[in-house]
Amino acid sequence: MPDFTPHQKKIVDRYYENKGDIMLTKLSELVSELYLAETDKKRDKLWERVALAMKNLKIRPDIADKIMERRDAKELAQHLNDWLAKH
Repeated sequence: MPDFTPHQKKIVDRYYENKGDIMLTKLSELVSELYLAETDKKRDKLWERVALAMKNLKIRPDIADKIMERRDAKELAQHLNDWLAKH
């Protein structure tokens, strides 16, 4: 890994300090995109990204599995509201 300047190190550190917030924001954007997706192919790709985001957020596997099994954007949005309230 290359050497970072002190400024770059601070940027990287702040990213990791705020990674949870960043992932929640990405997940909320994915919910919006799911509602607007017009094809099954697009929805499938979005659900793959949702699964990755939930993994990065360390969502309990039983909850994540249930969400992924049902693939219901409304249910995901409800869980997201709960996660945002806790964060």
